[in-house]
Amino acid sequence: MQDKMLDEFNQQTRRFFEPMRKLNSLMLGNMEKMTEYQLEAMKRYSQMGTERMRSASEIRDVQDLQAFGAKQAEMMNELSHQMMEDAQALGEMSQQFRTELEQLFGEVSQELTERTQQTQQTQQTQQQAEASAKPAASSKSNAPAKASSQASRKS
Repeated sequence: MQDKMLDEFNQQTRRFFEPMRKLNSLMLGNMEKMTEYQLEAMKRYSQMGTERMRSASEIRDVQDLQAFGAKQAEMMNELSHQMMEDAQALGEMSQQFRTELEQLFGEVSQELTERTQQTQQTQQTQQQAEASAKPAASSKSNAPAKASSQASRKS
């Protein structure tokens, strides 16, 4: 009896915490993807900056300076393009996360609705069973009382 109650309690607890576990898992996965992508982007940007600083340190004359300036303009275009790609990729990741969240909340909402309906049906069944049991018990009490032996003696 107690094992059955404990098993039922454990199942109810798992069902209660399952949506939160799924949400935490989804958020953690998204955070990992975003962090990994941002670290890779930071690595690319820092490599670009390091290359430019190395190139600047190798300037020896006016021609090197002109070549550095031309390369700097190319680098800025490349950096701008890379930043646009990164922003688009992050936007797509965010949109995917939003879609997954909406799907999860839809599943949880549907599950809660089903549980609520099951609970209501169970309660209605119990109320009907109690209502049908009450008339049988109360019909005895509604009958007129029989005359007691003392009441019949007085007459």
